[in-house]
Amino acid sequence: MNAISKLAIVASMALASTPLTFAQQTDHNAHHAADGSQKGAGIAGQMVDGEVKKVNKEAGKITLRHGELKDLGMPAMTMVFRVKDPVMLDQVKVGDKVRFVAEKEGGAPTVVKLEKAS
Repeated sequence: MNAISKLAIVASMALASTPLTFAQQTDHNAHHAADGSQKGAGIAGQMVDGEVKKVNKEAGKITLRHGELKDLGMPAMTMVFRVKDPVMLDQVKVGDKVRFVAEKEGGAPTVVKLEKAS
């Protein structure tokens, strides 16, 4: 095989891997918002104010009246959330003011961080 043939093979291999690299970068950037915040699985979102309306330790769920959840595209409302860690439910009771982060996990809105508001 001559030098030109080897160069042609190396060049074609380099070009073949370029679209994959670009696609990986595009997928990575998909969870970064234009304002520089990060959104997506495993990345903590914005803290939202809420009020505990019900705690269901057996089911691992909490009902919260909350403000707008921008990261999930939801308006202010009262709704039931799963909790990522059931231990969080030991920290709160009905009537408590809280701040929390919710993300979609397994297709369901899930509280991934919960703290009492001060």
